[in-house]
Amino acid sequence: MRIARFSTGQEPRYGVVELAADHGPNPETISVLNADPLAGPVKLTGERVLLSEARLLAPVIPRSKVVGVGRNFSAHAAERGAEVPSAPILFFKPNTSVVGPGESVIRPVECRNLHYEGELAVVISRICRRVPVERVSEVVFGYTAANDVTARDIQDSDPQWTRGKGFDTFCPLGPWICTHLSLDEAQNLDIATRVNQELRQSGNTSQQLRPIAELVSYISGFTTLLPGDVVLTGTPSGVGEIVPGDEVAVTISEIGTLSNPVRAEEG
Repeated sequence: MRIARFSTGQEPRYGVVELAADHGPNPETISVLNADPLAGPVKLTGERVLLSEARLLAPVIPRSKVVGVGRNFSAHAAERGAEVPSAPILFFKPNTSVVGPGESVIRPVECRNLHYEGELAVVISRICRRVPVERVSEVVFGYTAANDVTARDIQDSDPQWTRGKGFDTFCPLGPWICTHLSLDEAQNLDIATRVNQELRQSGNTSQQLRPIAELVSYISGFTTLLPGDVVLTGTPSGVGEIVPGDEVAVTISEIGTLSNPVRAEEG
């Protein structure tokens, strides 16, 4: 299933998206759910909303944290002039950095070199700690696209990455969460990032230095993961600058496209 969080001018709601590509009886609609599926059992209400009439929101607002993984593609490490790490490099992005499809990425006044980083995001389904690699599939709710926006000049100047990665709007997620993909399927997805329709990044999750299961297991070894927490699994090579007026689109096969405009902070 594709689980969307959306609005039609009222409070955010949740629903199951049916696309024309699914060849089902109700193409391009959202079948409304009665509650957040990450909060407990849900059921269909019987209401349907046209996808064209809904505003898609960030499919999840993490209850506590977004955990990012740095340099998980060897070619990206090389383009940054860095060695492949001997252990996963981890950082946090606050939940206030999360925005949804179509929302603006805001370049803060402190930043002079803003970068995109398209990547696969893993959404956690339940409270978990010290999850063995072979049981990671039991704690994954689904997958979505992400843009790990980075103030590169700030990241490079600070001794750690929190500020350069954590500004408001620096974690677009969407367009929905795909819950039907197996762990093996998620480990073989194409990632493409386009800026103003020009291809800038092209990679596949099979190229990750440390696969999804290993990352989630490693992260859960030091912090309890909660329902709705998000793990960003790393970006392929091809990162680069974006400026106000640009449009960034991250497309992941079997999931969809996350697109966001860029604008400058006012004031």
